[in-house]
Amino acid sequence: MTTPATTQKLLSPEEIAVRAGEQLTFLHLPEPGVFAERAVRLRQLAAGHAMRDFLLFVAELAEAQHRALKAGVAVPLPTAEEVEAAATQGVPLLPAETWPRAPVWRESLRALLKDLAAHLPPGPAKATALQLAEASDEHLDTQAGRLLAGVMLGLDMAAAPLIAAGLQLHWVRLAQQTAAAHTGGPVAPFGRIDDPTVCPCCASRPVASVERLGAEGARYLACGLCGTQWHYVRIKCTHCQSTKGISLQNLVASDAETAETQPAVQAECCSECGHYLKLMHPARDNGLEPVADDLATLTLDLLVSEEGLQRHGLNLLLLFGEPDEAPPPGRGH
Repeated sequence: MTTPATTQKLLSPEEIAVRAGEQLTFLHLPEPGVFAERAVRLRQLAAGHAMRDFLLFVAELAEAQHRALKAGVAVPLPTAEEVEAAATQGVPLLPAETWPRAPVWRESLRALLKDLAAHLPPGPAKATALQLAEASDEHLDTQAGRLLAGVMLGLDMAAAPLIAAGLQLHWVRLAQQTAAAHTGGPVAPFGRIDDPTVCPCCASRPVASVERLGAEGARYLACGLCGTQWHYVRIKCTHCQSTKGISLQNLVASDAETAETQPAVQAECCSECGHYLKLMHPARDNGLEPVADDLATLTLDLLVSEEGLQRHGLNLLLLFGEPDEAPPPGRGH
């Protein structure tokens, strides 16, 4: 007796990847030690690095952020109605450009700056931190608004990393405390949104993508503001979402690579839209931290930009361009 033939739709590679992603944890919120891990990695990367002094300064900054985060300062949180509205509309709950910044963010920034200055030797960095700590509320809010919007016109480039550190601290608190307050409620505060290329929590673009350990090599996008990581299909442009024209650029020549020498950080480039984002492989270097390793691989950015590609994401601690220029296309949110 012949068994009747059945027809089964063949899945495309992208559909297979999406179904695999459904079995993974979609979102990983920032851990309590997010800043401490960043500081450790920055000190490790600074040894013998051409940007040693800057990396060590950012390490001090990250350690100050960690001390501030441990202090447990409460921030105003979204209501259940706001959580439900964001979920219904398919948008991030805490959009960085439009979410009201409560006065506590400025108070925390000033405390952070004074703490940082106490750990810095005399010099320009210490002076800048102390000067910014005495700045007016209006100045701090104006600078923060420009930084989050990607507007370099009128931005104080020397103070920008310090402002960014205060914003990172504030949004990490927002993400952590919002999740704790609304977990178990009728609607989850953070989940999938309509635009998978931006952070589901704060709508920021990723600083890099990471193949998370323990997730079968699944790729996650890492937010440089609130520290959240969310699942994103591999071999797919993080800017235009095309699956065509994707290539990887390395600092190491391809003919010199072996299984042991493959670079831990590569640039995933899209010929369809001309953008790129770094792809990081913790399996090749277990100490990788997205923000730290992005800063330490500036040479890779320069190499790729020479080929005319634009960076999709943004590292708030290291901006490109001049303060009197508007941001190039693709650099803003």
